[in-house]
Amino acid sequence: MGRLLLVEDDDDTVEDVLGDLRRRGHEVERAASGPEGQEAAFRGGWHAIILDRLLPGCDGLAVLQSLRQAGDRTPALLLSALSDVDERIRGLRAGGDDYLTKPFALGELAARIEALLRRPVEAKEAILRVGTLELDLVAGTGRRASRDLELLPRELKLLDYLMRRPGQVVTRAMLFEEVWNYRFVPKSNLIDVHVGRLRRKLEAAGEPPLIHSVRGLGFALISDD
Repeated sequence: MGRLLLVEDDDDTVEDVLGDLRRRGHEVERAASGPEGQEAAFRGGWHAIILDRLLPGCDGLAVLQSLRQAGDRTPALLLSALSDVDERIRGLRAGGDDYLTKPFALGELAARIEALLRRPVEAKEAILRVGTLELDLVAGTGRRASRDLELLPRELKLLDYLMRRPGQVVTRAMLFEEVWNYRFVPKSNLIDVHVGRLRRKLEAAGEPPLIHSVRGLGFALISDD
């Protein structure tokens, strides 16, 4: 379980989220404004921060950017009623690790927080491991159990991105932005084609699937151990 900071000004949302997360065993502190949230965040000691996009006194993105500029890599999940792709991309560019649109199911918020808590705070490892899957970023090679994977450069980058977010739902917009460096979301099946090829390589020896499709959202890499 984690020590969480919830920066949210809506009392009804706070009541629901606090109650649910605390029932799940998390320790949660609430801040009700941008400045109050920024002060609490800079005190440190948090395992993750849940940050509303629009806050009184200081925009949520400004709070997040100030943390990242100070070198604080605490995982942050942004909450927002702004649901268009450009807003999600702005949140991710500002340093957000995930983005959840209001209204949301409490179970989904809890699952996303649990996924963030499983991630390394500072993801600069030369070798990534998720279950039986291993990726050597220096050598540019991958293995599943005892089997070598023949991965193309784009497949390496795609797998790198997914392995740093085990269990987290990754949207197509996130992949276009972070893996392909697109500043827009094209009407294309490019990502589905690459994910399909990567799946076939990961499951070539009959292993259970690692990359799972999440209907209407995107993909999630889930450990097989």
